[in-house]
Amino acid sequence: MKLLHKDIEKDNAGQVTLMPEEAEDMWHTYNLLQVGDSLRASTIRKVQTESSTGSVGSSRVRTTLTVCVETIDFDSQACQLRVKGTNIQENQYVKMGAYHTIELELNRKFTLAKKIWDSVVLDRIEQACDPAQKADVAAVVMQEGLANVVLVTPAMTLLRAKVEVTIPRKRKGSCTQHDKALERFYEAVMQAILRHVNFDVVKCVLVASPGFVKDQFTSYLFREAVRQDCKILLENRPKFMLVHSSSGHKYSLKEILSDPTVTSRLSDTKAAGEVKALEDFYKMLQHEPDRAFYGLAHVEKANEAMAIDILLISDELFRHQDVATRSRYVRLVDSVRDDGGTIRVFSSLHVSGEQLNQLSGVAAILRFPIADLSEAEDDSSSDED
Repeated sequence: MKLLHKDIEKDNAGQVTLMPEEAEDMWHTYNLLQVGDSLRASTIRKVQTESSTGSVGSSRVRTTLTVCVETIDFDSQACQLRVKGTNIQENQYVKMGAYHTIELELNRKFTLAKKIWDSVVLDRIEQACDPAQKADVAAVVMQEGLANVVLVTPAMTLLRAKVEVTIPRKRKGSCTQHDKALERFYEAVMQAILRHVNFDVVKCVLVASPGFVKDQFTSYLFREAVRQDCKILLENRPKFMLVHSSSGHKYSLKEILSDPTVTSRLSDTKAAGEVKALEDFYKMLQHEPDRAFYGLAHVEKANEAMAIDILLISDELFRHQDVATRSRYVRLVDSVRDDGGTIRVFSSLHVSGEQLNQLSGVAAILRFPIADLSEAEDDSSSDED
């Protein structure tokens, strides 16, 4: 993401002009947008024209519109973002108050104006515009006959290819059918890696499976790379890392990313940091439950005692439509930061974020134990609705 212009007043009202440069920037933009914001962007509008003879025709014109945002639709697989709203600025093609849907495009700038730019949104812009934060991990999670090729970016886990091949069982005295099917499967996975993994950006390719599937596949991969003289695989061989997983399904990614050997290798990636923070939280919950809280009411009580060392919070909470509820989460983040605590904003498109959402999206590791929070128990359920 490129920040082209930023104009925010002392009262925190103002606007920024941004240019999304890659698919992941659409996810960041989705997290910046809120109902009631105004969005100015280039868009295509179908316009009806009447000729001097009275015949009516229609044409598509590119125009720049400013809409008051009403609905936001994000397609996580295609990384497409559509914003629907009413036109709030004079335009020769679109009447004031008319509805229009803008589909934001890569490499086309847009201007977003808000009545209040809070700290969470400004942090998101900083993160999105940091060139160091890119998709630097790929993973192939596999078992015999099934493989998922996944990219792990700082903000999301993207399934790029799913390979499924039926592998017949070995028969007594003949393994031919089994071996041929296995080779077809390995070949399809190899092609998926070549198609979807950008080795210029990716620092590490995790190959994970139960048993010896990962070992057999990598032997096949580099044997074929030598035979086909595939330089890109041979040059990037050191980036491949074999890890055990309990299955070839995408959900095994969480277990892979929390493997200590993997976390040390990926120590500079945001995704690994999230996984480790969640792992630490669960350990604390098990061994010192008075230093691990979750649920908004409990975490706010801990914050009042200035006890929060690490706050774990899901980005989903900042997309809450109710302004008062959203402000409550922002206040919590600001307060913890002011008290010297660490903030970990989890992406709800990561496996770790999905897990945090099961704990109502907010949890905290405390500096010191706080006992007897049972009176907050009743508030917690009502507060989180």
